[in-house]
Amino acid sequence: MTKKAGEGGRKKTGASGKMRMIRIQKAVINIGVGEAGENLEKAEKVLGMLTKVTPVRTKSKTTNRDWAIRAGMPIGCKVTLRHKPAEEFIARAFWVKENRISDYSFDQEGNFSFGISDYTDFEGMKYDPQIGILGLDVCVTLARPGRRVADRNLSSRKLPPKQRITKDEGIAFVKNKFKVEVIS
Repeated sequence: MTKKAGEGGRKKTGASGKMRMIRIQKAVINIGVGEAGENLEKAEKVLGMLTKVTPVRTKSKTTNRDWAIRAGMPIGCKVTLRHKPAEEFIARAFWVKENRISDYSFDQEGNFSFGISDYTDFEGMKYDPQIGILGLDVCVTLARPGRRVADRNLSSRKLPPKQRITKDEGIAFVKNKFKVEVIS
C-alpha cells in the first residue's frame, strides 16, 4: 500500500499551530519604597496578602547620595507568578483597572505593564491604618513555545522572527484572553 500525497508524515499547522500560541510567561508584581525598614515590611505584607506568595526583596544596584541610597541596600519587594496564579492575578488587576489599559503600556515585544495606585482597590482588601496607602506595578511577559532557546545559558540562540511577538499580537491576546478594552 502506498501513501498518497498529504497522508502520513507531519501535519502542516500553519498560522494557528500550537507553536504560534501566545501564553503568559510570567507576571511580576513590584512595590518600590526606596528605603529599608518599616515601609519595606509594610510592602512585603501587602504583596503577601494580595498574592499568597512570600515576596523577595529587591536591592539597589547603584549609589545615589541625593536619595541616601547605597548599592546593595534593599529598596523594594517583588513577587513572580507563573501559569494559573499569574492569569488569576492579572484578571483581578484588570478588574481594578475597570478592564481598560492604554496602548502605550505595551512594548514592541508585546509585553505590558501598568500600575495600581492603591492596594485596597482589590476585591476583599480593606484599608489598614498601620499600612497606609501603597501602590504597586504589574509587569507581564508574553511568550510563545520555544522562547527558552533564547533564554537558556547553554547553546542559546537568537529567536527566529516568526516566534517573536509584536505589539499588535500582544494587544490582540489581551483583548481576547481578558476581555480588556485597549485605549489609544
